Amino acid sequence: MPTALDRKLVRDLVRLWSQALTIALVVASGVGGFLTSLSAVDSLALARERFYAQGRFADVFATVKRAPTALADRLREVPGVADVQTTVEQLVRVRIDGIHDPILGRLIGLDAREPHRMNRVVVRSGQAPSSQGPARSDGHLEALVSAGFADARGLKPGDTLTALVNGRLRTLRITGTALSPEYIFAGLGGMPDLRGFGIFWVDHDALAAAYDMRGAFNQVAVKLAPGAAEQDVRARLTGLLAPYGAGEALGREDQTSHAMLEAEIKEQQVLGTVLPSIFLGVAAFLLHVVVSRLVSTQREQIAALKALGYPNRRIAAHYLKLVMVIVVVGLALGVWLGQWLGAAFTRLYAEFFYFPVFEHRLAPNLLVLSLGITVATAVAGTLSAIGATVRLAPAEAMRPPAPGRFRRTLLERLGIRGVAPAWQMILRNMERRPLRTALSIGGVAASVAIVVMGNFIRDAMDHIVDTQFNLAMRSDVILWMVDAANDTARLEVARLPGVTAVESGRDVPVRFTHGPVSERGAIQGYAAAPELRRIIDIRGRQTPLPDDGLVMTDRLARKLGLRIGDAVQVQVLEGRRQTLTLTLAATVQEMMGLNAYMERQALNRLLQEGDVSSQYAVALERGSEAAFLDATQGLPRVVGTFSKHTLLRNMQEISARNIRLMSTVLTLFASVIAIGVVYNNARIALSERVWELASLRVLGLTRAEVSGLLLGEMALSIAIALPIGMVLGWGLVHLIAQLLQSDQFHFPVVIQARTYAWAGLCVVAAGVASALVVRRRIDHLDMVAALKTRE
Repeated sequence: MPTALDRKLVRDLVRLWSQALTIALVVASGVGGFLTSLSAVDSLALARERFYAQGRFADVFATVKRAPTALADRLREVPGVADVQTTVEQLVRVRIDGIHDPILGRLIGLDAREPHRMNRVVVRSGQAPSSQGPARSDGHLEALVSAGFADARGLKPGDTLTALVNGRLRTLRITGTALSPEYIFAGLGGMPDLRGFGIFWVDHDALAAAYDMRGAFNQVAVKLAPGAAEQDVRARLTGLLAPYGAGEALGREDQTSHAMLEAEIKEQQVLGTVLPSIFLGVAAFLLHVVVSRLVSTQREQIAALKALGYPNRRIAAHYLKLVMVIVVVGLALGVWLGQWLGAAFTRLYAEFFYFPVFEHRLAPNLLVLSLGITVATAVAGTLSAIGATVRLAPAEAMRPPAPGRFRRTLLERLGIRGVAPAWQMILRNMERRPLRTALSIGGVAASVAIVVMGNFIRDAMDHIVDTQFNLAMRSDVILWMVDAANDTARLEVARLPGVTAVESGRDVPVRFTHGPVSERGAIQGYAAAPELRRIIDIRGRQTPLPDDGLVMTDRLARKLGLRIGDAVQVQVLEGRRQTLTLTLAATVQEMMGLNAYMERQALNRLLQEGDVSSQYAVALERGSEAAFLDATQGLPRVVGTFSKHTLLRNMQEISARNIRLMSTVLTLFASVIAIGVVYNNARIALSERVWELASLRVLGLTRAEVSGLLLGEMALSIAIALPIGMVLGWGLVHLIAQLLQSDQFHFPVVIQARTYAWAGLCVVAAGVASALVVRRRIDHLDMVAALKTRE
């Protein structure tokens, strides 16, 4: 049976329903944001770990030119190695009828007699290719295709496409689609490109025969024994594989698919921690303000309850119940929102990361954690407000609170005159409660900052696209060669249809060493005065190449402990494997990668290899790209092509939708904060000043004039909060960018004027909506009831 305090609780909630609802929505936004990000990440991590275990994902990977199969037995003898698996793999150019986009495919040999023990292939549809041997008369190769590429290109079992296999066009007949833990994320250079990059599993014997790799392999995967020292194992494997053209044995952290998964998990963990903290902090402030006002207006009721024998703890528990009801409603809404948005984010992930089973999972520990954080925040925000009053003696509580001490406003003290009486009243009221005014402005400013944060990602992506695709990459197509060859091939490329300019380049895999620090990377050889591929820093400025010496990204130089003018040891990981000593001539702050650059001719002189190149940047006449790509099919040394237009189109299609979704969600959350702060403060101000406002109405002021006193304070708070919020948004963006920074990516902090304008517009709109509701309450004010004096 409900007690008297329970009935009072219901009456208070009914009277405060609109304020309680706005606070619950702020709580729901914090809980929902927390659960959305972390549950989606938790689902991603769980699906990854399950697939890694099911597919026995390898721990170490290495690539060689050609090594005998017998070498695998020596690799198994390395201490710490549990298992070794060798395969034949080749990167090929793929064509689909009617599609001119450049497509790269990786052919991986499958042996039905000896199935993969690591990086197991899971058939999603159709069936694995049959063992067909090397001498199939029609030249066709049966193939499983990666599910992501099949979905993006609409491929199904029975479809065919062509691949340039060792200089010969071969038909690939699709027998099914498949998944592998090695290619959960598919793309080259860390860019998602499901349309332009596919994995094809074909018969091992047929692939080995096509590349004269019978009894040999060019890829090795290693499973480590429990407790093995990975660095030591990798060093021993590298030494054994070096005579066969291997670069270095790499760990999972350098495996593209795993690295992209790790980066996404880190990003969402940051966003799922920082932003909800702001929401819950604002919710604690709102609860403190509302409960403080409620307790202060019920001093007489509290005194009566104490006089009737209710102990302090029961009275305090009553008000805590009020807070908990609001928090529970917010939690329920937040859990529902987190479940719904988390499932939506998981569906987005499923378009990039392919697993056999990928379902959204809201872990119980996340629910418990969100409950604990929310309750602790709410209690911390309201306990002081409750305790200050319930500790009062009954006789003291019966008396109205002592009147505040007032003084002239700051403008008056500064001698500024001519301020309208209405604005003097507004300024005096704001100065009388400096803490509440500051917290109100801070809450609105927080909402501005969150809108800035949500829309800054769009600005950053626009800057990345402009810098990378317009300033740095001025070519239309880049060609990769099988191996570095004499630069006279440039003349052959220049004669292809539509070519207006060709620029040679060279990539050399190396390991940089400075003192005890070592880092794997590559030196990119550019033209002395590059026009088609340029080094552009994060601010859009070009960095010239010196005649001699290295240019490094600042992150790589910091990792190596290098300063301009220092010498660095460079071990070349191909060819004769020389060790060079180079000087760091300059650093550049780039957005992507740990890069190092040299002038190509200077790099060739150091390597003593003549005038050689391994890639060509090509500028084309408008509309000639399709003809050019068709013509490159006749160049057997070209292993791959990269189209700037195609990659930019694919990236914008993906990023535009995701950015719109994130910006919309954060803008809605920020609007909830703004409404919660502005509306609650206006309602509290109305309840505190109802006698004053009613008196002014009796003295002849119009409804508009009376409303102006209250709404003017709201407008002034918003006006002050807007610039503060924009500064906070700038700081929040820098904080998030710093937390998201990694070796491979530096998120540029670029905030355009439109983002600040949109943030201001959203908050002003939230303020106007709140003002309309409060104005309606002022218009319907019961002056008789309001003017009654409490004795």
